[in-house]
Amino acid sequence: MNLAAFKRSALIPTSALAALAVGIAAPASAGEVVQPLAHSISAAMAQDTASATYPMTPAGAAAWVDMVEKDMLGYSIRASRIYWVNATYITPDTDAMAAEIGAEGTTKSVDYALEAAKYAQVPGLDAEVARKLDMLRNMIVLPAPTTDGAAVELNEIATKLNSQYGKGKGVLNGEPINGSDIEAEMGNLDRTPAELAEMWASWHTNVGAPMKDDYARMVAIANDGAKELGFTDVGAMWRSGYDMPADDFAAETERLWQEVKPLYDSLHTYVRTKLNEKHGDAVQPATGAIRADLLGNMWAQSWGSIYPLVAPAGAGDIGYDVTDLIAAKGIDEVEMVRVGEKFFSSLGFDPLPETFYDRSQFTKPADREVVCHASAWNIDQVDDIRIKMCIKKNAEDFTVIHHELGHNYYQRAYNKQDYLHLNGANDGFHEAIGDMIALSITPEYLVQIDMLDRERVPSADKDIGLLLRQAMDKVAFLPFGLLVDKWRWGVFDGSIAPATYNDAWHDLKREYQGVTPPVARPADAFDPGAKYHIPGNTPYTRYFLAHILQFQFYKAACDQAGWEGPLHRCSFYGNEDVGKNLNAMLEMGASKPWPDALEAFTGTREMTGTALLEYFAPLQAWLDEQNKGKQTGW
Repeated sequence: MNLAAFKRSALIPTSALAALAVGIAAPASAGEVVQPLAHSISAAMAQDTASATYPMTPAGAAAWVDMVEKDMLGYSIRASRIYWVNATYITPDTDAMAAEIGAEGTTKSVDYALEAAKYAQVPGLDAEVARKLDMLRNMIVLPAPTTDGAAVELNEIATKLNSQYGKGKGVLNGEPINGSDIEAEMGNLDRTPAELAEMWASWHTNVGAPMKDDYARMVAIANDGAKELGFTDVGAMWRSGYDMPADDFAAETERLWQEVKPLYDSLHTYVRTKLNEKHGDAVQPATGAIRADLLGNMWAQSWGSIYPLVAPAGAGDIGYDVTDLIAAKGIDEVEMVRVGEKFFSSLGFDPLPETFYDRSQFTKPADREVVCHASAWNIDQVDDIRIKMCIKKNAEDFTVIHHELGHNYYQRAYNKQDYLHLNGANDGFHEAIGDMIALSITPEYLVQIDMLDRERVPSADKDIGLLLRQAMDKVAFLPFGLLVDKWRWGVFDGSIAPATYNDAWHDLKREYQGVTPPVARPADAFDPGAKYHIPGNTPYTRYFLAHILQFQFYKAACDQAGWEGPLHRCSFYGNEDVGKNLNAMLEMGASKPWPDALEAFTGTREMTGTALLEYFAPLQAWLDEQNKGKQTGW
């Protein structure tokens, strides 16, 4: 799946709807504030009820968790229906409904997290009850402490930061330019280095810098909240959601990065050489770091836009285009979805319910405003699964459909689990499953579903171009996917102080990505704020994990199917043994620690980048040949 599709795709969580998942930190709509009086009354009532009905004993804790799961299930179904209507029929009234249900979810998540922290201290807890209590404590991304006024202040800051980002503008040729337009222009190959530098610097300065003081205050408040929940800081709280000690998880992500770093280094060296050839030493030196604004993306996280600058000679024409194949077959938007369904049916999965086709949004209605951002939903946590898209009859949306259906089949597979287990094994699994399915759209698969004639299958000499194009998104993303949260972990634990926020950010970008700003940055700038997920308080490590796991899942499926060719050309379409094994992992949901789920499908309990390296092995060999005599690293 290319990064453009990846960025458009989203999963609507089953066990933690938007309001429950983000708690105080991100209200359902801008301006929605949890009133402190309402919160304190609710918390007091919850505490009185809990102490009377659910004593601080192992049995009391188990009964309390059971009560919470029943309550949250009922809430999630009501909330899902409201959020669906709001997303597919945007009016002031549906906005108000979504804000109201979001406020209710915020209060629930805070109250239950605080109570869970108390029950977690009870000696002799059943292991599964203890695990569920940890899930409840981790349900809030930014926890507010119980100090009077803290919840309101934290909510106001989070809302303000989101609003500042949404209203942010950069400058191009002296004229203001909004966020979506400036992102597109960063990938415009006709822009000069001076124009790229102007956009990069203005966006980071205008959007990020005003946030710095508020962000530091938000960190301080949220850390107090994390301590009330029993964590040393917010970063430790985030890392504790992976069925291992927080520090062990940090070490695990670094181990994975070191596995795949040689491939990234080879790609970096090759791309740097091509940029040097185009721009000259004065703009991009032949050695050292790459100028961040030259890579076709504001954050240098995806390099696909500049693929034409680095493409091997003759590699661009692969002999077919999926968009053209869709047109030639006369496939409409709904039929594109049915083609995706057939992929899963061929693996032995049950057909989608007819309600899926009756209730999903496949195209943009002409009579109302809707959210077109692709997403997968399970409204009733059983079988009312849907996707929400504004499908275009092109290759990108053909891929996105397969990705979103991957989420839906995962949701349906684990629908018999307890409420708190209605989710992926860890937060990287859901995205990885969607992307694993998207990886399966190979020429062989297109032949098998009668969309491509076998004589038009690209020859092996086209593989390098195909792999390089994928690597410009999937491999280029890896270090950025890791460093965003490494920076935040340092901010939350205090090792990165406000005075060094910006220097630490660019130090990490240079260390991991090998990129450098196009212009000098003052130490009091706040360039991290120019990336949505920082002011939006969205944990980011899940995307790094998904980029590793998707290849691990894909290789496991290909091995089980007995595929003997190059991994990147594998198709396991029609193999019911693969489907049976895959379902064994999917149906576990979050009921077991993620190593158990991983082992159920791949046979190993360890995440590894070796499958990604095998997938791109022909490309790395080619890159290393091209890079002979060049300095690797920065």
